[in-house]
Amino acid sequence: MSKMEVINLKTDILIIGGGAAGCYAGIMGKKYNEDIDILIVEKAQIERSGCLAAGISALNAYLNPDQTPESFLDYIKEDSEGLVRDDLIYTIAKGVNEAAHNLEDWGVPFLKDEAGNYLTKGSRSIRINGEQIKPILAKKVKESGVRVLNRINVTNYIVHNGQVRGAFGFGVRNNKFYVLQAKAVICATGGAAGIYRPNNPGQARHKIWYCPFNTGAGYAMGIRAGAEMTTFEMRFIALRAKDVISPTGTLAQRFDAKQVNVLGEEYQKKYKKNSTPFRLYATVQENQKGKGPCFLDLTHLNKEESQRLKKSYLNMSPDILLKWADEDTEPHEQQVEIHGTEPYIVGGHSQSGYWIDKNRQTTLQGLYAAGDVAGGAPKKYATGCMVEGKIAVLNALEYVSKVETFEIDNGLITQELNRLVSPLKKEAGFPAPALEKRLQKIMDEYAGGLSTNYQLQEEKLLTARRLLHKLNQDLTKGQANNKHQLMKLQEVIDKVKVSQVLVEHLLYRKETRWRGYQERVDYPDKDDENWFKFVNSIYNNKKDKIEIIERKHKEIDPNDS
Repeated sequence: MSKMEVINLKTDILIIGGGAAGCYAGIMGKKYNEDIDILIVEKAQIERSGCLAAGISALNAYLNPDQTPESFLDYIKEDSEGLVRDDLIYTIAKGVNEAAHNLEDWGVPFLKDEAGNYLTKGSRSIRINGEQIKPILAKKVKESGVRVLNRINVTNYIVHNGQVRGAFGFGVRNNKFYVLQAKAVICATGGAAGIYRPNNPGQARHKIWYCPFNTGAGYAMGIRAGAEMTTFEMRFIALRAKDVISPTGTLAQRFDAKQVNVLGEEYQKKYKKNSTPFRLYATVQENQKGKGPCFLDLTHLNKEESQRLKKSYLNMSPDILLKWADEDTEPHEQQVEIHGTEPYIVGGHSQSGYWIDKNRQTTLQGLYAAGDVAGGAPKKYATGCMVEGKIAVLNALEYVSKVETFEIDNGLITQELNRLVSPLKKEAGFPAPALEKRLQKIMDEYAGGLSTNYQLQEEKLLTARRLLHKLNQDLTKGQANNKHQLMKLQEVIDKVKVSQVLVEHLLYRKETRWRGYQERVDYPDKDDENWFKFVNSIYNNKKDKIEIIERKHKEIDPNDS
């Protein structure tokens, strides 16, 4: 392959990732300062990238008339065993309705009754026809004057005198290496999928709950740069329709499907709570007791309701309709089997991610985080991610007004470019798929994957630590023949770094706080006396060591938020 062309670009604010948080950050940045230069870089195409690529049928973070920011915070604390960043959730709650109304103004269809009231899916959710949500956001981004670079795989931050001043990346469909200099950076790259062995093998390996192309790049770049991370041990494991991995909330909330085992028992009532983690935990337990498989029962629906259900799935997960068609059956004629997915690391449903302040600034000066990559605030969903994007960009606008331009050291450019192209120069080595399978096997068998019913114990986690260390060393033997393979190899490099941090967090928390998500069989009880605190970490690059930090939980005064 010919030598990569080096492209130098400068901007005021660099946004990495063109999902809900990144797009909204760009739009809001230009709204509040039309003279500011903002550049979004995206690994795919912002029109159909990330978690919202196929659309959504509801906005699950919205305050209906009977809800307040305080009640929203209380709900999330109850669902998350009390340990969350109260300040972050409260600021999200105050902005989700504005974000939703903006989406409606921009053209996303909201479902309403005859009186013009939004149709609800729950106390904190409203129904939409959201199949076009990403194209609509992308159109608004371009109308706002935000610059967009698609098909760029970002690899590492540019750090100058302790400040994040941009990022490096390469074109996945051209032969260009990008040096993206900025006065401030907003990381909005999403969470991490693909670090555990998935439900479906082979060609169906990407039929998973989370976007398979969100591979933890934002986490990994921050880890390598020394940013503080939080609560990686609170993994997210989705309870979904088996095989097609379609959402179950539509069935349970909107169509009142009961969660039953193979004996027809509504088993959730036997368990301590009906929280999101406990619904997964209960299903795993029923299967272990020989009372599986488990189902959501739709046989109470009539034909009209059955058709409405099918239309609802067209807005976000049409696969289940294809399955029903293939089986020549209708929803009301059956029970839908449910099953847990493999674990994911994601800050939008659980709370794994960057440790940030109220302004969404990370512990690295000049670097902000928003959306799934930001930690501490679970259940933020699409509108919550958008709110964080707005908060981040408004504070970045203030920050960049005080930042001077700088000239990057050419040695940094050469160092990153040489690292990047090294796999392309090898005639032999480990291809990315082989390294990825090795990673997923380690994590599945020793770090609480599907094959072990998500259960964790110290000796197995220590084995995972040892095997990951060896795998990390072997990444230097990775080989690629083209830019696509190079991208896949970089994704594995990022996944391994995220996995190493995850294992250290899982080892450190010696209790079971989140049933199903973080199930320590050697420490089976919740221990508020010793463990009602955040487990954080910083990667020490010089020592090649992940250092754990404990942070106290703080209640908030709403008047200060």
